Amino acid sequence: MLMTWVLCLVGMAQAQEKFTLNGYVRDASNGEELIGVTVYVKEMQNGVITNPYGFYSLTLPKGTYHVEFSFIGMEPLEKEVNLNSDVSMNIELKEIAMDLNEVVVTGEREDEQVVNIQMSKNEIDIAQVKKLPALFGEPDIIKTVQMMPGVISAGEGTSSFFVRGGSADQNLILIDEAPVYDPSHLFGLFSVFNADVIKDSELYKGGIPSRFGGRLSSILEVRTKDGNNKEFGGEAGIGLLASSLMLEGPIKKDESSFIFSARRSYVDLFLKAANQDNIVYFYDINAKANWRANNKNRFFLAVYTGRDNFKFGDDFGFDWGNKTATFRWNHLFNDKLFSNTSLIASRFDYGLGSTTDSDGFQWDSNITEYTFKQDQSYFFNPNLSLDFGYHLTYRQFSPGIIEPEEGSIFKKTELQKEYALDHALYAGLEHKVSDRLTFQYGARLSVFQSIGEQMVYDYADVRDNRNPERTDSTFYDSFENIKTYVNVEPRFAARYILNESTSLKASYNRMVQNTHLVSSGTVPLPFNTWAPSSLYLKPQKADQFAIGYFKNLDNNNYELSVEAYYKDIQNVTDFADNARVFFNQDLITEYRQGTSEAYGAEFMLQKKKGALTGFVSYTWSKATRLVPDVNLNREFYANHDRRNNLNVVATYEYSDKWTFGGSFTYGTGRPITLPAGSYEYGDGYLPDIITERNGFRLRDFHRMDFSATLTPRKNAGKKYETSWTFSLYNAYSRKNPFSVYTRVQMDDDDNIVGDGTQKEARLIYLFPILPSVTYNISF
Repeated sequence: MLMTWVLCLVGMAQAQEKFTLNGYVRDASNGEELIGVTVYVKEMQNGVITNPYGFYSLTLPKGTYHVEFSFIGMEPLEKEVNLNSDVSMNIELKEIAMDLNEVVVTGEREDEQVVNIQMSKNEIDIAQVKKLPALFGEPDIIKTVQMMPGVISAGEGTSSFFVRGGSADQNLILIDEAPVYDPSHLFGLFSVFNADVIKDSELYKGGIPSRFGGRLSSILEVRTKDGNNKEFGGEAGIGLLASSLMLEGPIKKDESSFIFSARRSYVDLFLKAANQDNIVYFYDINAKANWRANNKNRFFLAVYTGRDNFKFGDDFGFDWGNKTATFRWNHLFNDKLFSNTSLIASRFDYGLGSTTDSDGFQWDSNITEYTFKQDQSYFFNPNLSLDFGYHLTYRQFSPGIIEPEEGSIFKKTELQKEYALDHALYAGLEHKVSDRLTFQYGARLSVFQSIGEQMVYDYADVRDNRNPERTDSTFYDSFENIKTYVNVEPRFAARYILNESTSLKASYNRMVQNTHLVSSGTVPLPFNTWAPSSLYLKPQKADQFAIGYFKNLDNNNYELSVEAYYKDIQNVTDFADNARVFFNQDLITEYRQGTSEAYGAEFMLQKKKGALTGFVSYTWSKATRLVPDVNLNREFYANHDRRNNLNVVATYEYSDKWTFGGSFTYGTGRPITLPAGSYEYGDGYLPDIITERNGFRLRDFHRMDFSATLTPRKNAGKKYETSWTFSLYNAYSRKNPFSVYTRVQMDDDDNIVGDGTQKEARLIYLFPILPSVTYNISF
């Protein structure tokens, strides 16, 4: 009997014997890991896709299998694998030469939108971005992000964007995992992202995976290239306002590589040539190196630095900049367990100064953070995978220090620094229940600590911002806990495939945000400051529900998606009417926290194959707020509430020499606050009467742009390739509103009309029709 049981157990073990096939998939031309490659096992009619680091893992019963590796734009590769033990197999895919009818602008598999459980996500393809019209000829992924469904632009000449009713500070913007607090150059005419070094970028608007946290509305994750480990090469571009240079190559062939890029504007050179004392310029630098020690260990080091500098004569100037550094270690513990360990530093600083005799000063402020991240993925089998990890962030908030010039009326003032620790534990499962049904569920535990060194004051009434009265104070030593907030953030998503071309998806996520932006308006100026949750400032929370219908048409030539969402935000932060934001030692008395509600519907039709590619996106949305002591305690529209937004984007591969691009964008006017009248006070003083927050709207916004790219045929003897990009921005010279201000009514010659008591609203717009040209060379 015992022998019978032993034989049965051995038989069961043999019947269930399984082994793992894993490895990395790379581009054969440069050694870059490929993200989102489909690894399909024909015998199982199942498979996986490579993770953000190009890694895949499949655990299958013992046997012989035919495994196909496919990636749009690459030649598919099939391998026969005899899986009688664990197998590690790295794959290199070769780019295919396409005719015009095969042109695509994406790295996804053809039916990815239907089969992938992830909804409310847009991949920003850098190849398409480079073909689209660009302001002053500079490709910019932020401008493409602003055209995605569910995303609202703040207006002309800004890098701010608003996602599904959230404010601009509720977007987490990452470059190589490091946060960027201000993504703008030249007030938003350019962004901090240099298109020459971008490898991959994704925008998450809902159904956000558990590994992300810290913001309420969206995650924009940008990854830079690792550098060509096969051969040395580079690119250079010369535009009307800025030029760039990118170099990459192997440090040791097939094992290590580097990439370096630099970009600088030269508006200041033109001003200097015109004998102007004004200085206006920006620069940024990206650098990255990586080393593949063996198949189980790989190391990366990436840095970014960028700065804007504005100086107007000898009297006034300001500057701001971002710095980030990321050290990353990819480690394979075993065939199923993949680990990514990151050490990250990020700093955003800004300054404002005047050198006049009576009121000269220099004001500086910054936020600095250091993060440790341990992210792991465990691949049980093709139907079940687990992501889990721990994140720890230390932040230092320096809201401002003012240093007066000699003889200035100002006094030296330093606003108190604040410190915080942000912990997060998370876990998320992706479970394929059947061929049709897949679930993704998990949670994130957020533990936020406001810590010393800090003096915390008690107030008779913390909401009395006119005459704040301090009643007591408590001093906290370094790292001593002041206030702790613990929040659980559940995440859930589901996908059901109706047929091979159609699926339904739904998601719910709770997000918590412990950092709050103090801003003077919606336009990204350098004098914005951040503050942490504290004794008086609660974390912001958002609950979002979304459902979607996804359909591929005409043999996957077209992708249609329709999504609807509802978002409820608690403790949304605003500021009391007429708040004193700068140099205020009792700034906490200006904070007000309330609620916000947003809902809408999004439509997107995308053509991804053929000579003509592009997309049409439309969003209907509404966003309101209700905040105590704001707008007389009445509900008001958020300043990013825009009812209708339409975007049309197209590129046409006319020949192997010419590519044409075009875009059209339309949006209903956004709310603004304007005076409803004025009254006379004292001797001719006419203060405005504000009756309603965001009670008026700017007129509708619309613009059309065109571009043409000429790529001369490459001669056999040349080792480089050149191209010319011609752009026409605002083709019919629409005067789109940038801002509105009020003044005493004047005629065309700036003479006051009447007795000077009448006021008028004046529109500010930035750009008429603007042609530009950029010369590019790659080698």
